[in-house]
Amino acid sequence: MSDNAIATAAAQIGGARASAVVPVVTTFFDEATFTATHVVHDPATLRAAVIDPVLDFDQASGRTSHASADRVLAHVEAHGLTVDWLLETHAHADHLSAAPYFKQRLGGQIVIGSAIRTVQDVFGKVFNEGPAFARDGSQFDLLMDDGHAFRVGEIEAVALHVPGHTPACLAYVIGDAVFVGDTLFMPDYGTARADFPGGDARTLYRSIRRLMALPDETRVFLCHDYKATGRDQFVWETTIGAERTANVHVHEGVSEDEFVAMREARDATLGMPKLILPSIQVNMRAGHLPEPDSNGVRYLRLPVDLL
Repeated sequence: MSDNAIATAAAQIGGARASAVVPVVTTFFDEATFTATHVVHDPATLRAAVIDPVLDFDQASGRTSHASADRVLAHVEAHGLTVDWLLETHAHADHLSAAPYFKQRLGGQIVIGSAIRTVQDVFGKVFNEGPAFARDGSQFDLLMDDGHAFRVGEIEAVALHVPGHTPACLAYVIGDAVFVGDTLFMPDYGTARADFPGGDARTLYRSIRRLMALPDETRVFLCHDYKATGRDQFVWETTIGAERTANVHVHEGVSEDEFVAMREARDATLGMPKLILPSIQVNMRAGHLPEPDSNGVRYLRLPVDLL
């Protein structure tokens, strides 16, 4: 990771606010998976990105559907947006990605962090995937490293590598906004778990500290919300300043060792997400289902007594 990437992102945020050229963000919350899908667009060019799209999946029946994705699709079409980017913050463990559905309907490149190769290698072994499963990230259209610059329309954007929750986590700074995936939650809820294969609490702390070096006024958009105790509404937007001063797990003054001790103790009490096994198998394939078996049916594996 390079501190130059943070400096670039901070300058970009300052420039966006000074020029008032900021992205429009519309969020669609899927309460079944507590996931926020964000549509980000440049109001001048109507070019857009969709971040962390959800494919509906009923585990009991093994059926997928598109109600959540179609709500997003209707918004894109109603506003005349052109989608250039389908951005995944990481290989999610709690929902299946709808990125291929959006690509089929709207176009756009499916993007994730280049460390997805590590995730594919780890979970390729977990699910005993054969040699036909590529572990080079080639299922995605583009792999981004820390500091990768791109644009949403005429709005500058940069990817930041923020591992810890998973090895491949990216945050996307688009104009004056940063989309942090699962790295941070609302200040009253805290931070992501770091106990999945390849996760690490110490690495997560350092990634969060990098994000907190961004300007206080930076808009922060989250991938999830679970309603902290005493709050009766789902919320998915905050600021870097609020996270830095008030995040219950990692506010200013919390040391790295204190955070690691808290995070590891807390993670030891957490159960696995209910969709982790289907989600990882699909999402490490860029949202594509496994290839059909000899009978034409697609199958997902269920390892027993493993995780």
